[in-house]
Amino acid sequence: MRAGKIAAGVLLALVAVTGVGVALSWAPDRPVETLTARWAPPPSQFVPLQGMQVHLRDEGPRTDPQPIVLLHGTSASLHTWDGWTDALKGERRVIRMDLPGFGLTGPMPDGDYRLTRYVSFVIALLDQLGVQQAVLAGNSFGGNLAWKVAVDHPQRVSKLVLVDAAGYPFDPASMPIGFKIAQIPALRPMMEHTLPRSMIESSVRNVYGDPAKVTPELVDRYLELTLRAGNRGALVERFRQSPSGEFTAQIPQVRQPTLILWGGQDRLIPPDNALHLQRDIAGSRLVMFDALGHVPHEEDPAQTVAAVQDFLAP
Repeated sequence: MRAGKIAAGVLLALVAVTGVGVALSWAPDRPVETLTARWAPPPSQFVPLQGMQVHLRDEGPRTDPQPIVLLHGTSASLHTWDGWTDALKGERRVIRMDLPGFGLTGPMPDGDYRLTRYVSFVIALLDQLGVQQAVLAGNSFGGNLAWKVAVDHPQRVSKLVLVDAAGYPFDPASMPIGFKIAQIPALRPMMEHTLPRSMIESSVRNVYGDPAKVTPELVDRYLELTLRAGNRGALVERFRQSPSGEFTAQIPQVRQPTLILWGGQDRLIPPDNALHLQRDIAGSRLVMFDALGHVPHEEDPAQTVAAVQDFLAP
């Protein structure tokens, strides 16, 4: 009898601790209107497209015949390209956006998160902005999207810059905890209503070569934009609908001049993927940054954009 009372007491304690943990990490969706003042000051604009209000920044000279279009990775936003934009916009038109399901743009109205759906979104946005041909640069999932656009619509892409780009099936040495949770269906209800700040901080530190560079302000940005209404559910669907390596066989079809940039400390998409891309894309150029992680453009904008400027020079 006493053992039963002890077991019951332990169970009640566990339930209480779990309840306290959930309460402390309770984080409901935030309406986009509550986030725009901080994360969408000028030159941000919202462009109506395909039933969404797309968060966009379009900077630099409009006379540029081949704008640079920057595509961020999973759970990131257009802000990840701040350093590159500052370095490039004096001479080049630079266009960046929050891809559907991320940042302030929010979820796809039709719930379609296949890679081909993202390709149609990019082409529709270029059409709306009057861009006939562009240099596409993308990181991680955005890199996968960039080369897929180049394969499916080669006339629209003049050059490619692939930054720790997805494309092959890969075995992570370490995956951000938030990505792990998003791929476990049973945890979806918890994920959509709780979000400990510590989990976001751990996830961001995981993709940096030097975790000491991760500031509280950076964690704020990733946390608050993840809480944008609909983004957490969209992340689950993006993982489910866009499996890694789905279009690997098409990578050798890339014909555009291609620069491959990679962080030597990338533990999410290991550096051997860079070698595979260099092998499969004829004439491509690879630059490895030994000390940087999965988001080298964000971790060290000055060093990485210098390679881009060299690649784009006449």
